[in-house]
Amino acid sequence: MSTDIYRSDKLGKFITFEGGEGVGKSTNIEFCRNLLQQQGIEVLVTREPGGTEIAEIIREELLKKTHSERMSDVTELLLVFAARAQHIEAFIKPALERGCWILCDRFTDSTIAYQGFGRGLEVELIEQLKIIAQQGIEPDKTFLLDAPVDVGMGRARSRGPADRFEIEQLDFFNRVREGFLSIAASSPVRIEMINAAQSLTAVQSDLQAAVNQLLNAANA
Repeated sequence: MSTDIYRSDKLGKFITFEGGEGVGKSTNIEFCRNLLQQQGIEVLVTREPGGTEIAEIIREELLKKTHSERMSDVTELLLVFAARAQHIEAFIKPALERGCWILCDRFTDSTIAYQGFGRGLEVELIEQLKIIAQQGIEPDKTFLLDAPVDVGMGRARSRGPADRFEIEQLDFFNRVREGFLSIAASSPVRIEMINAAQSLTAVQSDLQAAVNQLLNAANA
């Protein structure tokens, strides 16, 4: 099986947004969508797990707070990648081939951070599944919205009922944040760190500068 990154000069851009709970991904994805649409770019917003009919069914089971039996960590991991494989095949690849720019709320960085660092599963196992599921698809750019865990969780709790991940203990989320920071350190070109503990105005100012750089590079 080829592991070459899936690329063509005609493809759109695949941009992912990562971070722990309560860092403002949804709000800032909409901000970036508006920036790009103002430039006449066709933009699609999606999320993981989810993004297609089948993937959304998997998402519902993953996030449901209670089941009649405990979901094992390996089952959780496999479901995440099952949803991702469907999302890529049915949504992401066709949209990129049409030249769309895709803004995706979470991707495989979240799997490494949550299921790898958070749950303690082997990152090598995650990398093997990544090769199978992603078919060479990789983000062109990733914005990592980072804030201290207590700040993010304080915001998350104000949003409404918690899902199965949000009820985890603080030490779980500290490991998740450690995972994101480790990934960012190993991929400094792809991943741009955004200080999500700032005011929303400051966060969006940083994002606007970063998006402008992407646009300049795309038009060069």
